[in-house]
Amino acid sequence: MRVKDLPRSDRPRERLMASGAAALADRELLAVLLGSGFRGSSALDLASQVIQHCGDLEALSRSEPHRLLTVPGIGPAKAARVSAAFHLVRRADAWPERERINNTSDLAHACAPLLRDRAQERLVLVVCDIRGRVLRRVVLSEGGADHTAVPIREVITEVLTAGGAMFGLAHNHPGGSLEPSAADLEATVQLLAAAETVGVRLLDHVIIVDEAWRRIPT
Repeated sequence: MRVKDLPRSDRPRERLMASGAAALADRELLAVLLGSGFRGSSALDLASQVIQHCGDLEALSRSEPHRLLTVPGIGPAKAARVSAAFHLVRRADAWPERERINNTSDLAHACAPLLRDRAQERLVLVVCDIRGRVLRRVVLSEGGADHTAVPIREVITEVLTAGGAMFGLAHNHPGGSLEPSAADLEATVQLLAAAETVGVRLLDHVIIVDEAWRRIPT
């Protein structure tokens, strides 16, 4: 049976989009990568044949493209696509471990270099994945000596665009005070509500001065 003849809920690509890649079996993931089958074999059938030809998924991940060409239905385009996908995974695994935010102190430490010794208030956003690994660190706004806006919508958009599950904010007080202003407190409440609405988590909002930092209560 061709993949397109299956019910939509059983098609690998549609299942991946609906439930995520983790919901798919090995051969289904490979079928999505292959894209099509060959002469009476569906993409799922071909994926099974490729895995069987190599022995298992680990062996497939190490196979050279020319070895894959010996499987009927695998041409240069499919062989190159599979080889490139596994090589990208190896490159990603070889990158150094991302910085993690495990607590408020980590957040302050991550933001401090962008906030200390500044003559104007500046707002820094740190976006993290579900394990606390930093995905993005960006200066969102910069204002006067005693105020900078907290753009609630822009914060949430940045978090979602980066694929984040959690985020933290920090801003400086050039005058040296660690006391949160009424605007700081209100912005933190609004951020907490906005985060809950879209299903992400506000880790903390901190004030940073030259030699210290303070968490804004939520």
